Amino acid sequence: MAAALLPSPLLHRNRQNPSPTLTSYGFSATPTRGLLIRCSAKKKIGFFDQILDYIEGGPKLRKWYGAPELLPKDGSSAAEEADDAEFADDEVRDAVLVADGDSELGQMVILQLIVKRARVKALVKDKRAAMEAFGTYVESIVGDVNSKPFLRKALRDVGAIISPNEGFFASFESFKGIKHIVLLSQLSVYSSSSGIQSLMTSNARKLAEQDESTVKNSGVPHTIIRVGALQNTSGGAQGFSFDKASLGCAEKGSLSKEDAAFICVEALQVIPQGGGLVFEVINGGEKVSDWKECLTRLLEGGGQ
Repeated sequence: MAAALLPSPLLHRNRQNPSPTLTSYGFSATPTRGLLIRCSAKKKIGFFDQILDYIEGGPKLRKWYGAPELLPKDGSSAAEEADDAEFADDEVRDAVLVADGDSELGQMVILQLIVKRARVKALVKDKRAAMEAFGTYVESIVGDVNSKPFLRKALRDVGAIISPNEGFFASFESFKGIKHIVLLSQLSVYSSSSGIQSLMTSNARKLAEQDESTVKNSGVPHTIIRVGALQNTSGGAQGFSFDKASLGCAEKGSLSKEDAAFICVEALQVIPQGGGLVFEVINGGEKVSDWKECLTRLLEGGGQ
């Protein structure tokens, strides 16, 4: 997981209402059967354009209203160090875990989840920086994902996992208690590359293949979003349109990173019970105003 500088977003507060002004949010689990489809994507306004109303200017967030004191330099707290008790099997799993939370895509996913009022946990490399960036809206966790005790602790209360970059599931062994996995995959792009580009992406391709294989064999309902080449362009400039599986749109098309993060979060609304949903997406032409209805219709009525 590549480290990246965290942004310093500040959720808007006003004098009359000290709590952040956020849109309402709730997950909807729609039982459906698994199938494979591919699509091309767009939406109305850009990801960051949607949240600018909740963000105040300025490069620093640690002075935002109500922010707690900074953590010790190692990012730990006495409460966390003492929390080694066994976790109950019937615990409430209402949190979304974002892997690689301090990567660019990870941060975009986290911001979308905050706007949705979801409970967010994030695996990061720098807990202090994450606290300065997101405050108490995100429970940031630092540790070795290859460590079983750490991973079990990180997954406490987690019902869904979003992995925006390859490599997270490569050494994953237990998905106990997880209800939904959303994986953003660039495997189609890596597989279609050739020459020097193919050599440069060979390791990423291997990790992406391992991630997809692990998720598919996990026994957990999953949504694998195979994207086209990711671009640093504004999201929301285009709507969404869906293609049949045989078109392989991700190999040749591209997708805004903001749109990719947006789709990851929207995918949480529909859980493909009993299997998984795999689709390819690039910036396309048809607008989608209701993702829950759209994904449910695609799962129930078409695909491979």
